[in-house]
Amino acid sequence: MSQSLDAYLVVSGILFAIGTFGFLARRNAISMLMSIELMLNAVNLTIISFGAFIPALNGTASVIALMVMAVAAAEATVGLAIVMAIYRNRRTPLVDEYDAMRQ
Repeated sequence: MSQSLDAYLVVSGILFAIGTFGFLARRNAISMLMSIELMLNAVNLTIISFGAFIPALNGTASVIALMVMAVAAAEATVGLAIVMAIYRNRRTPLVDEYDAMRQ
């Protein structure tokens, strides 16, 4: 049974690493938001896999995963609204240009 849990955790770790690399390597705000979503999905996979393999966490893991999904939806909504507002002013989705708004 633990081998299956290990497989889920390895997949989740790989997804989280890909999301972290995507967030740190990209300068496009939309790509950065997608990378954050990928990291949150990796966290959800971990939570659900622990809930499936540990009977005491079965119901709690589902509730926590739903909360993470709600936070991810709110983050995507607010993030895309901010990116659209900045794009209207600067005409670029690159994060490097956003610090020029302070001036």
